[in-house]
Amino acid sequence: MEKAFRLLLCCFTALALTTSCSSEGTSAEAEATVETESVAVNQDAAASAEEPEPTDANLAKIKLPAGFKIEYYAKNVKNARSMVLSPSGIIFAGTRSNDKIFAIVDKNKDGRAEEVVEVASGLNTPNGVAIRNGDLYVAEINRILKYPNIENTYRNKPKYEVVNDKLPTDRHHGWKYIAFGPDGKLYVPVGAPCNICENKDKPIYASIARMNPDGSGLEVYANGVRNTVGFDWHPQTKNLYFTDNGRDMMGDNIPPCELNRATQKGQHFGYPYCHGGDIADPEFGSKRNCSEFVKPVQKLGAHVAPLGMKFYTGNMFPAAYKNRIIIAEHGSWNRSKKSGYRLMQVTVDKNGNATAYEPFAQGWLQGEEDWGRPVDVLVMPDGALLVSDDKNDAIYRISYVK
Repeated sequence: MEKAFRLLLCCFTALALTTSCSSEGTSAEAEATVETESVAVNQDAAASAEEPEPTDANLAKIKLPAGFKIEYYAKNVKNARSMVLSPSGIIFAGTRSNDKIFAIVDKNKDGRAEEVVEVASGLNTPNGVAIRNGDLYVAEINRILKYPNIENTYRNKPKYEVVNDKLPTDRHHGWKYIAFGPDGKLYVPVGAPCNICENKDKPIYASIARMNPDGSGLEVYANGVRNTVGFDWHPQTKNLYFTDNGRDMMGDNIPPCELNRATQKGQHFGYPYCHGGDIADPEFGSKRNCSEFVKPVQKLGAHVAPLGMKFYTGNMFPAAYKNRIIIAEHGSWNRSKKSGYRLMQVTVDKNGNATAYEPFAQGWLQGEEDWGRPVDVLVMPDGALLVSDDKNDAIYRISYVK
């Protein structure tokens, strides 16, 4: 029996070393034998449960450019994911492996929250959050909810209204980032329900969709998007920029994850036929040519799992940072050598084209051990940058001192 177990363990180890996963979920092949997405999430949750409360000592491991510093904005925000700022300055945070929405309150506006309030529980992977006209919108796997007048009700277990419940129920790439665009519509991605597959009969998959605030008028805005969990609009051009997680099972170093730019409705970004703008998919690539699709504005690291991103629009950082893109790279989960676990910055020129891709904050990964996983970023009114971490159950504040 012991011999058989050792043989099985060796086979599993060999398989892990020859595959890699860029997205937060896992490949369809792996899911044939185990719900590996749940395993990955539960491993992070278990690790968080076993670890002591986050300490300031951890932050000494983070490397930042000269003049910047990182501090805890809030601790014990269990599985902190997407963030949104209310008009009065309350941070609302969604979760993925949790079932809750939190309000993080900095009463005296000193850059460190005093309270973490549980707003709602019992939700179905409420990853995405957005604010419009004082109402909090929350994205579950298959529906969009609205909590009216949230700043005045968040302490009282508010009731929600269902805005739209017609989205797919697939859990694979089913968690959502949401945001209101310059056009006033709510943008809602629907990830591919697989590692790699065609979904010609269901064009809502592998897309970024949008709808009116009341849930009507649902339409696909961008096609060929495997799984985006973060996007923002250029402050001047108003073009939509979004991260996209590359496919799995092509080895450690390909394909790259992507930063893309959508300039109009109806563009196609390649999935499942082409990756990184020039890599034909081994299964579906023969059906379409890479020249047919919009190329990434910037190729990102392979399997780094880019999630939240924001244009830096504040005035605290040096002038050179104005309108740079800050990307949270959540990190690979089964690559033979880990990658990501950092914040990257992408410099764009006056036309919105990328000219540089380089580290901004790193140190959550020490060797092959990760103690934190950045998820989302948010520019505060004072110009500081907040960063959520769903493994360390924390929100950090990055500031600059002249």
